[in-house]
Amino acid sequence: MFLYQPEEGYRYNSDSIFLYDFISTFSPKGTLLDIGCGVGILSLLLSRDFGLKSTIIDKQESMLFYAKHNFALNALDAEAVWGDIGTFESEQRFDSIVSNPPFYDSSVTQSENTHLNIARYAHHMPISVLIGAAKRLLAPRGYFFFCYDAKQVDRILQALREAKLNPEQLRFVHAKIDREAKIVMIAARAGSRSMTRVLPPLIVFDQESNYLEAPKKAFEKAATHSIKATY
Repeated sequence: MFLYQPEEGYRYNSDSIFLYDFISTFSPKGTLLDIGCGVGILSLLLSRDFGLKSTIIDKQESMLFYAKHNFALNALDAEAVWGDIGTFESEQRFDSIVSNPPFYDSSVTQSENTHLNIARYAHHMPISVLIGAAKRLLAPRGYFFFCYDAKQVDRILQALREAKLNPEQLRFVHAKIDREAKIVMIAARAGSRSMTRVLPPLIVFDQESNYLEAPKKAFEKAATHSIKATY
């Protein structure tokens, strides 16, 4: 799969590939909403593999431009919405909602690049807004898949419980086996009472900084090829 990405500014990274691989284990069906879609990496791969009917939304017009172009390039369809998920209204309820949202704390030194800033820092999409949107837009028994800063997992789980979205599965991602978790991938479900399963961690590199088998297979399954472009 070929994807155009901006030469400067935000570009998708391994987090999106690992999240795609995590979601794939659920074999999603039906309708999909990709919140903060960026260049469309998540919804593109899932639409390709599972024949989903996708809707994509991003507050940055330039990112939505790339996403729409990438869908057309790969002969896939999506309804594209330019706007903020906090004010997005739709009568449709989605079987799956996915997001790789901005989660860096606003107190750290921030990028002066506007596109990078919006894509990285949590104040542009507060977790309460994201989870509220998922609650509002999920179909009964629908899944909300997303990744977030592992250090904030306590408040994420609390926010999901308060929204009555049950965190069914968690998987932590570590750069190396002796490093702290970087991100956590979460599958939360509306109308579920299942106990939460914490899956074996995804370890990305061995001690010589070579990719281990699981992440290597995720990249191979995604089979993406990026093309740098200027909007």
